[in-house]
Amino acid sequence: MSGPQQHETGAPPHGHTAPPAPHGHREPGQATAGARPPYRALAVTASNRASAGVYADKGGPLLVEGLRDLGFAADGPRVVPDGEPVRKALQEAVEAGYAVVLTTGGTGISPTDRTPEVTRDVLDYEIPGIAEAIRAEGLTKVPTAALSRGVAGVAGRTLIVNLPGSTGGVKDGLAVLSRLLTHAVDQIHGGDHPAEPGTSPQPGVPRGDDPR
Repeated sequence: MSGPQQHETGAPPHGHTAPPAPHGHREPGQATAGARPPYRALAVTASNRASAGVYADKGGPLLVEGLRDLGFAADGPRVVPDGEPVRKALQEAVEAGYAVVLTTGGTGISPTDRTPEVTRDVLDYEIPGIAEAIRAEGLTKVPTAALSRGVAGVAGRTLIVNLPGSTGGVKDGLAVLSRLLTHAVDQIHGGDHPAEPGTSPQPGVPRGDDPR
């Protein structure tokens, strides 16, 4: 039977053609676009002294700011002592369904620096290239960046990346992650791969030879 369409059908006005329904489709790399909300991320600071109030946490707030600049819905920073409390924070973040957890601190070679060890215990698999790229970025500034033992990898569907405890190390890490974090998370969550070099990518999808 003909007649006016009901409002809830979403029919276009007379004389206009509606675009194809997205049917839940979203473009990789669009952290805030499409039918879903932004990916959730958590910043964790591993520091005995900051957690005890001896001094203010500076790296954690930088992580939160950097994540939000990349389009993530960022929580934290959660400040915990080195060692087992870091493991607990990571496990809870994975169980809570965070897409990303960035940590700062505890990656060096002092006796209390245990963030890499407890992180490995939580991970299902590592992504060595991320940690290597962060160290390489730091080495362009200071030789001591080679002493950072941070790791990166995936637990469930959560990408976890260790960054150094210094504010300079956090900034170097964010510089690297700004070029790959959203794409990495899209891949973990089943996003399409970018187009091959020399082909025309879909809107919003970086070209295969695009450093983004």
